[in-house]
Amino acid sequence: MTDKPKTLLVVGASKGVGLETVRRALETGWRVKAFARSAGSMSLRDPKLTLAPGDAREEADLAAALDGVDAVALTLGVPADRRMITGPITLFSQATRALVAAMEGEGESPRVSRLVCLTGFGAGVSRRAIHPLQRPPFELLLGRAYRDKDRQEEIVKASRLDWTLVRPGVLAPGPRTGRYRVRLSPDAWRNGLITRADVADYIVRAAGDRTTIGAEPVLTGC
Repeated sequence: MTDKPKTLLVVGASKGVGLETVRRALETGWRVKAFARSAGSMSLRDPKLTLAPGDAREEADLAAALDGVDAVALTLGVPADRRMITGPITLFSQATRALVAAMEGEGESPRVSRLVCLTGFGAGVSRRAIHPLQRPPFELLLGRAYRDKDRQEEIVKASRLDWTLVRPGVLAPGPRTGRYRVRLSPDAWRNGLITRADVADYIVRAAGDRTTIGAEPVLTGC
């Protein structure tokens, strides 16, 4: 049975998968806090939406945004430009470290325990599923970003949180189709296109489904 929290904090909410996650969560009845440095300039408006400007690398900003929250979706991305090749990239690990600390708090039990974290196909143990011929261009174009995503996943797995890691394949524009594959078994891990809206659909479903705790699926279109 789905145990659906009432309020979802989306970190990295102003664009990309994060913005699609905000939209999908609102569509499915969640109250949403949209956290981003540029949250105040978001044009999206809804009675169930609260805009929460802040820096995802600052634990104090995140701790303030956690008030009244039941689950968190961490959906940060970096611009696809030459900085991904020349680096350095530390956003993913810095923000995840700050978020985990804010969510765990200082008590015996985490202040907020449910975390769905967006990484990507090729992060962590899914790196071994990349075809050998694809590894050189992957390392050239995405290596710096994904080494930081590796650190991000390590931080999540070492935490006391109820986590799910979400590893989409190649992100594509387009509407939500609802037709995508959730590849749970390492034997089934493959790369492939998937729309940001479909990734957001899974993130929202996972945030309210405790059976996904500890899962680290690869997502691709059908």
